[in-house]
Amino acid sequence: MTTPPKARAYRTRREESVLAVGQEPAAAEEKGKARVEIRKRTEAPPAAQDMGQLFATGDDGFGDMRFPGAAPQPADMPRDGAAPDQPPLAERIAAVRAENLTDRQLRMARRIAAMHEIEAASDHEAVVLLRDRGIDPFHRASVSKILSEEGARAQAAASAAGTTMPVPMRGDGSGPRRRGTEITPLPPGTPNLPSREELTEDRRAAEIIRIQQDIARRRRRKLLMLFARLAAFVGLPTLIAGWYYFFVATPLYATVSQFQIQQAEQSSSSGIGGIFGGTQMATNTDSVSVQSYLTSRDAMLRLDRDLGFKRAFQDPAMDPILRLLPDATNEQAYRLYRNLVKIGYDPTEGVINMEVIAPDPELSQEFSMALIKYAEGQVDQMTARLREDQMKGSVESYQDAENKVLLAQRRVQELQQRLGVLDPAAEGSVIMNRIADLERQLAEKKLELGQLLSNQRPNASRVAGVRGDIGRLEEMLDQTRSQLTEGNTARGSLATISGEIRIAESDLATRQELLANAAAQMETARIEANKQVRYLSLSVAPVPPDEATYPKAFQNTIVAFLVFSGIYLMLSLTASILREQVSS
Repeated sequence: MTTPPKARAYRTRREESVLAVGQEPAAAEEKGKARVEIRKRTEAPPAAQDMGQLFATGDDGFGDMRFPGAAPQPADMPRDGAAPDQPPLAERIAAVRAENLTDRQLRMARRIAAMHEIEAASDHEAVVLLRDRGIDPFHRASVSKILSEEGARAQAAASAAGTTMPVPMRGDGSGPRRRGTEITPLPPGTPNLPSREELTEDRRAAEIIRIQQDIARRRRRKLLMLFARLAAFVGLPTLIAGWYYFFVATPLYATVSQFQIQQAEQSSSSGIGGIFGGTQMATNTDSVSVQSYLTSRDAMLRLDRDLGFKRAFQDPAMDPILRLLPDATNEQAYRLYRNLVKIGYDPTEGVINMEVIAPDPELSQEFSMALIKYAEGQVDQMTARLREDQMKGSVESYQDAENKVLLAQRRVQELQQRLGVLDPAAEGSVIMNRIADLERQLAEKKLELGQLLSNQRPNASRVAGVRGDIGRLEEMLDQTRSQLTEGNTARGSLATISGEIRIAESDLATRQELLANAAAQMETARIEANKQVRYLSLSVAPVPPDEATYPKAFQNTIVAFLVFSGIYLMLSLTASILREQVSS
């Protein structure tokens, strides 16, 4: 739909006219009197007026009226016929220019001046000359009156000339011409223009009836074409789809089951892992993995090997659309498997919903049980890998610590056998006790020698014996002391032996402590691995249905109707847009 342009009507009232702006009442009254006087002189010049006096004053009795073909005025007279007391024409034109009139106003003034047969060199001069004649070129009433009079004069001239414009009967311009009540053909080369002849009431009513009948005929034809297209592109496909769903499609049975994956024992770890440890977010990845596995080709192939998935849908009793060919490929069977095994995971509850569709209810239940078994095996496999990874490092650390403890213990044993010292601390204590005993005996002999020497006449033999004992004790004391630091050439000193054995024993103690830590770490890893055990909990067991679940004939027929309607609507809109673009 096109909206006609709307133009604002300028100067709809007289006070809005440019001529009326700035005029005082007295000046307007004087100008009106001057116009009346000029009109009286023009219409009825006084009979008693002397012609000589008129010619003497230069007045011809017609005032400022112009006549086509008249001789030009003298150069000393004003061109516009204005009174001598008015300003020159150039000044008035400059005043009009100062008004900043629009191009439309100037063109209208030029046209009105041409209608009044006023010769003007420019648009602004035409405005000045019209105002001198007492005509406001911008007043709405005067402009409408002039245009209507001009149109009436042109219509009267055309009617007087007896010319009749052709009335086209066809859109190609070759139709006949209607003149009065008879139709005359157009001569070749005649332009196809609209007619200006008057239409009678009967002819107008006949034309209206003919147009209405043509519109009604077109509407009926368009409706018939629309119904035909709808029947061909929407109704017929919908009927075919409904016939297939109601009479041809094989009844299918759906078995519904529900299960979830749980942990054997929740971990009490701190941090972000501990926050989600007791929720279903802990088993989210495992559930997604199980869902992906059950919808994979591997699960379809295992189901085909175990229960014959392809064989169940290659039965000749199946409908042609759902039936698999005898030599069907795995890809074809997998596409059918994806349509018949529907698995959905609810992350808010952590529950996996599974629906298995088969042509037999018992077979549908067997398929469901087999898929649940596959899912449980997949969960065990994932958790076993996790447990093995967690236990592997701790077991290896424990075995390495145990081997090193054995090596340290063997080294201590070899040192004891090679050096002949079982316990360096006990050996050292024995030597220290001997040294103490020798020192005590040496002190006693020295006291005894002192007592003998304190006599007036000491016994020489006893003094010599005591001195011999003291020397022997000192020699034995030196030898005993040398065993602690110097030792003999075969074994070495007791300090060296004690140091080697103590280093070996400290290494053995360290290895034993590391072995104890490795054992504790292995036990902790075993506990954590047991906590990571997942198992599949069956919430809803698969029960075979006693009625066919699919196909849902009525719902599928409605869906087919909506689909075909949407396709037709899109195609029709596309065709309409293309047709409009091509036609434009």
